Amino acid sequence: MEEFGANVIRVDGNYDDSVKQADMDASSHGRIIVSDTSYPGYMDIPRDVAIGYTVMLHEAVEQMQGAVPTHVFIQAGVGGLAASVCAYFWELWGDRRPRFIVVEPEQANCLQQSAASGKPVAVEGELETLMAGLSCGEVSLLAWKILEHGADDFMTLSEDAVAPCMRLLANNVPAIEAGESAVAGLAAAIVARENPDMASQLGLDQSSLVFVIGTEGATDPDLYRQLVKNQ
Repeated sequence: MEEFGANVIRVDGNYDDSVKQADMDASSHGRIIVSDTSYPGYMDIPRDVAIGYTVMLHEAVEQMQGAVPTHVFIQAGVGGLAASVCAYFWELWGDRRPRFIVVEPEQANCLQQSAASGKPVAVEGELETLMAGLSCGEVSLLAWKILEHGADDFMTLSEDAVAPCMRLLANNVPAIEAGESAVAGLAAAIVARENPDMASQLGLDQSSLVFVIGTEGATDPDLYRQLVKNQ
């Protein structure tokens, strides 16, 4: 962002601390925040961002040529993207919609904990994870309204599963450049497939048609090269 002329201000703390600081700064300086995470007093723009996500979902459905996935494994930070995917497929396919599995890092599983509690729960601490784009401790309220009813399962992904999936895609023909957060959904699907008990619980078998989204490229080029080359 700095290369495009942005003024980047670093905040002590985790992602959620930066969201709070940005909100206070915006109020003080008359700025407008554009984000997909929503909270009391900030709902309209995140709703517009969620609608924007549906453009790629429409394009994906067109390429499916009538096929309907049986499973969706979708990565989640605050839940904005996951909720958009869930709502779009729910409205499009109704009772035929795929089984919807939300995937989070083990150290930043605010959606899983919220599902277990039946209400939004904040995960405290540094939220350290290789999947930096998913290092979020507080659920987007708009996202929660959808996911608390629309998600079928909430799954956490270990850090050890990230790099192998990145290498798998990098060695694909053609090669697919996918960053640490991008592979969470696919990595979770692979983990589930390789675990007979988990696969059985999710109804995942050889006939399953799985939908995932790669949400970033090599956002940290040095780290990407390190993870892909290390065997």
